[in-house]
Amino acid sequence: MRIALAIATTGRPEIVDDTLSVWAAQTRPYDRLVISAACPADVGPRAPTMRNVDVLFGPKGLTLQRNAALDHIGTDCDVVLFADDDYVPAARFIETMERLLTAEPDIAVITGYVVADGINTAGISFQDAVAIVGEYDLMAPERLKPVYTVTHAYGCNMAVRVTADPTLRFDPRLPLYGWLEDLDFSRRMAPHGRIVRSDDMIGVHMGTKRGRSPGVKFGYMQVANPLYFVGKRTMGGPEAAKQIARNVAANMAKTFYPEPWVDRLGRLRGNAIAFADLVAGRLKPERTIEL
Repeated sequence: MRIALAIATTGRPEIVDDTLSVWAAQTRPYDRLVISAACPADVGPRAPTMRNVDVLFGPKGLTLQRNAALDHIGTDCDVVLFADDDYVPAARFIETMERLLTAEPDIAVITGYVVADGINTAGISFQDAVAIVGEYDLMAPERLKPVYTVTHAYGCNMAVRVTADPTLRFDPRLPLYGWLEDLDFSRRMAPHGRIVRSDDMIGVHMGTKRGRSPGVKFGYMQVANPLYFVGKRTMGGPEAAKQIARNVAANMAKTFYPEPWVDRLGRLRGNAIAFADLVAGRLKPERTIEL
């Protein structure tokens, strides 16, 4: 089995350098590494020195950058492992993933267990993330736990069996951060195989705040993207309504006492603009770029 590691990154070269040092220490090395960036300034000095690496430059946006990696890899590899630039894996991550995909050939997409996630906090430092996964690396590997069927993979770490559908790509209409692109991709891949999570594939998502979409833009996505998925039939109406209501309610409740790392007022403004666009009949994901 040939495995490619694909990392899309924008504006965080030092973060990429840090996490690449961890990927380089995997017990089962990747066969190819593709760094997909918007410009040379996005890539730190470590990337070009990595083994079997290709560094790509192209249009900015998570889905566009991941698609560029898929196009570049083609069918040269059996599996493409997408990892966020701020994801820190345990040392046996790829080794465990390969064992699972070999043992269960009906798996189309597999995601690991995020033992700590800084996305909803101020974030986790690289040093702390390394210490957390280090505790798991010291444990003797046990018999693999069962995998669990999930509705979609978590985009910070998701491996795709390319042979399940070599033509499938992330939706290019989801701009910038591409919120919920993992859900949409997983559900379009579901007819070709199982979407599962393994608690043996351990990692930490640092949730680095720099490089993410600003409040107004993200607030617009919170409404526009779920409704767009309803039209695509990758999300049901009740699920989309619940997703939107939960996020809008959180933005309203926390506007006056926001977390230091979240622009709640900006997100609420983005929500309002999206609802206004919905009424006016011009709601679409791409509008995020104009805000």
